[in-house]
Amino acid sequence: MFKHEKNLLEMVEVEKPNPTYASMLSEQLGGPQGELKAAMQYISQSFRIKDPEIKDLFMDIAAEELSHMEMVATAVNLLNGHEVDAQAVQSGHIESQVLTGLSPYLANASGFPWTAAYVNVTGDLPADLLSNIAAEQRAKVVYEYLHRQINDKHVRQMIDFLLNREEAHNTLFRQAFTRIQESGSQRDWGVDKDARLYFDLSTPGKYFDLNNPQAPSFNSPDTTSGH
Repeated sequence: MFKHEKNLLEMVEVEKPNPTYASMLSEQLGGPQGELKAAMQYISQSFRIKDPEIKDLFMDIAAEELSHMEMVATAVNLLNGHEVDAQAVQSGHIESQVLTGLSPYLANASGFPWTAAYVNVTGDLPADLLSNIAAEQRAKVVYEYLHRQINDKHVRQMIDFLLNREEAHNTLFRQAFTRIQESGSQRDWGVDKDARLYFDLSTPGKYFDLNNPQAPSFNSPDTTSGH
């Protein structure tokens, strides 16, 4: 069960309409690194998780991603303004101007509709957690790109909030990953001779080796010196 709080997670404002940027920002509504993808991925992955604490984590973050989607949609609404004007969109998709009456459309910045093909679910908790860690990292990168291309102080403030929440989710998934080191596809890591073989096919030099292969692991930012 989900409960909808009618207040946004963080206040959303814009200085003035900007339909072109609205099209760009819609990337985080219906794009492969967007908020809907994240919410659907984490919910879908949670269905088979047996660890109740990690299952709760997935659902908590998924629910927050839906609130992020609401924030992005609100910003897109405000940026589209009040009058349909397809000529005001210099690039990207124009569906909101010619199809949905300025309603935010679940498509990426080029107009391709959202698809469940964006969602990664394997049923293997280590693999799914690594996928989620990468997803949060990619979402942060997209928000950084979007931040650079707008001078609207209110939109920038919203994006700054969202990319920092992506960092928080990334950290939480990393903490969960450290708890399941000996489970699923992490079991018996590097015990086979073929798992310790590195083909040096580049010249000059050999910069990596697999003499002592280590399974992926992450340190908590709270325990890293200098942070």
